[in-house]
Amino acid sequence: MRRRTRSLLGAIAMIAFVIVYAPLAMALADSRIAETPAVVQSVLYAILGIAWIFPLMPLIRWMERPDRDPT
Repeated sequence: MRRRTRSLLGAIAMIAFVIVYAPLAMALADSRIAETPAVVQSVLYAILGIAWIFPLMPLIRWMERPDRDPT
């Protein structure tokens, strides 16, 4: 598969993941985090803000893999 095709498929998969992840993170923040002290809220919001990166790292590596030579 060419890198261009992988990038397209990966971008679609990332958008789909964020569409699912964002409401889940917001629901978690609204139900549980709102009751904690402000300092704890700041740390938890920061964690939720970057947590989506870790499941997508293998996908990003796959997308950025160079094309194989057809030889």
